[in-house]
This record gives sequence, structure tokens and C-alpha cells, in this order.
Amino acid sequence: MNDQELQRLVERISRESFGKPFRHRAYFNPRLRTTGGRYLLSTHHIEINPGQYAVYGEEELINIIKHELCHYHLHLEGKGYRHRDRDFKELLQQVGGTRYCKQVNPPKIRAFKYELICTECGMSYKRKKRMDPKRYRCGKCRGKLMLKELK
Repeated sequence: MNDQELQRLVERISRESFGKPFRHRAYFNPRLRTTGGRYLLSTHHIEINPGQYAVYGEEELINIIKHELCHYHLHLEGKGYRHRDRDFKELLQQVGGTRYCKQVNPPKIRAFKYELICTECGMSYKRKKRMDPKRYRCGKCRGKLMLKELK
């Protein structure tokens, strides 16, 4: 599916489910990672995560589009368009959209890269980010720390 087909799909869903036209742009944004889609308040465009369509197919894509169209139509009407607003929750339930999308990219678990070792008692502190050992002391004995880079 390309951006033109997505645009036509969004326009069709807007007419059929909401009874209102969609007059802005809808397109895939490959930079989206943690969300299925995004409604942009300033431009009124809708961005969709292409990974959702690739992994879960058209049915999940339609649910995401309905969710974003709820934001779109409520915002243009001046009603509560945020997730916590009653207007949003009611409209989402009426059209059958999903509140949350399925996860596409599992979170990456980063391994520890650095280890701070106390020169006096040998206490070890593992860290993901580099730290300046001169600015800190051991929490156990208040001794000086030495930075070691892990492979």
C-alpha cells in the first residue's frame, strides 16, 4: 500500500464511519516507532506507522485510522479530542476503533557498557552511559571510583 491508497482509504473510512469528509493529508511515516499513528494538530494531517500495516495487515490499519480520525473530527469541531476526554472515548467506541495499537518493535534491551569500581572496597556499579568517576564516590565506603569500559 502506498500513500495514495492510504489517502483514499482514510477518506472512505471518514465518509462511511463518521459521515464527514477528510480534507487533509494521510501518509505513512517510517520514523514512527512506538505508536501506530499520529494526528498533527497544527496541520490536521494524519501519519501512520507503515510497520503496523506490514505486520498486522489492513484490519489493524483500519482500527488505527479510526482512532486518528476521532482525534481529527473532534479537534475540528472544537470538542474533546484528547485520549482522556469523554467525547473522544464515546466516539471511538461508536466507530469501533482501538484505544491502543499492537506493538511492532519490541523494546531493545541495552547491555551495560561501563563499570565503576571502587578502588578501596571493590564495589561495582554497572552503567549504560559513561560517567565521570571524579564527580562521584562509592556509596558503600566513600572511596574513589575507577571507570572500566566493558566489551
